[in-house]
Amino acid sequence: MSKRNYVLELVAVTAVLALLLAACGGGGETGGETGSATETSAVPEVHTPANGEAEESGNAYVSLASAPGLGLILVDSEGHVLYAFAGDSGTTSSCYGACAKAWPPLLTEGPPQPSNGAAPGRLGTTRRRDGTTQVTYAGHPLYTYAADRRPGEATGNGSTAFGASWHALKGSGEPAA
Repeated sequence: MSKRNYVLELVAVTAVLALLLAACGGGGETGGETGSATETSAVPEVHTPANGEAEESGNAYVSLASAPGLGLILVDSEGHVLYAFAGDSGTTSSCYGACAKAWPPLLTEGPPQPSNGAAPGRLGTTRRRDGTTQVTYAGHPLYTYAADRRPGEATGNGSTAFGASWHALKGSGEPAA
């Protein structure tokens, strides 16, 4: 199965699960999620660049997709959850070396591209000290987490690795709970 088909199937399954949860009135001990209807009721499809579009253009894509327990959060073009690091100072990354191996920065060679509800005005870039360009969202440098093996998996959310906390981000740029 191709990576694109896998991501599309994952998004479809996630959408069905979200609809089932919504039909049951939410879930969990807290009585469901809080937030606007647009954040929890619709699950957009992750933009997967056609025919290697992202690889060819060098542009990173940032989308919104649903993750279990977190609602709609930012993901990359492959559906991997994007995180912000509280140890960063503004748009300046402080994650290098072993940190960057565990939490790879989302890099781009061109302008980052929003899709599926990610706000274009919140996307930006910052220059890393190694000369690469990292994608930012609402002023936060973005990272994936090497231990997240599958699209939509958010095992790094709430981690305090490398001296500060890591959180998946909502479309508003705020940390996901």
